[in-house]
Amino acid sequence: MGQELACSVLSNGKSHRGKALLESNEILFHGDLRLKIPLASIKKMEAGEGKLSVRTKDALYVFDLGPKAEKWRDRITNPKSLLEKLGVKPGDSVSLQGSFSSDFLADLKRRGAAIIRGKSPTPSWIFLAVDSPADLASVKSAASAVKNSAALWIIYPKGQKSVTEHDVRGAGFRSGLTDVKVASFSSTHTALKFVIPIANR
Repeated sequence: MGQELACSVLSNGKSHRGKALLESNEILFHGDLRLKIPLASIKKMEAGEGKLSVRTKDALYVFDLGPKAEKWRDRITNPKSLLEKLGVKPGDSVSLQGSFSSDFLADLKRRGAAIIRGKSPTPSWIFLAVDSPADLASVKSAASAVKNSAALWIIYPKGQKSVTEHDVRGAGFRSGLTDVKVASFSSTHTALKFVIPIANR
């Protein structure tokens, strides 16, 4: 989930009120004007006096973000890596359940994480790949390995009706966990983070 902020944007000499949302790969604006600006399309960007100027090949947009302008510029120019967004730190133990790409495995190794295949008594993180409704049956088993402040990330396909966010969240709830964060895992998959409710730790 990105950072959302009520603001105005100046486009073609006209000011529009609405909400701007900074996602990992795009800026969205919803109001009387609707914008979707891929970060990759930005040619030049400046921040100052509470305003973020974003120039693409075809247009200039000036977002009035107040004190957030510099923070948004810094986040866009220096994006967090996937593992930083997921919270994985060097030395963390990571249990992988299901199939993951070689790129993700390489990222974990470069990060210095201890990779565990299958169950582990006390992993820092559990990543469960869910690609079909049948895979949701594995959530209860994965959840049973979550202890104290450890977390379970369930990775599932984006935009598919076979496995939806509602399905994943429901499977987590039925396993005694609560969801606390959503992140874009890749161009094709979303990650939903589950933890033990604080009252039950």
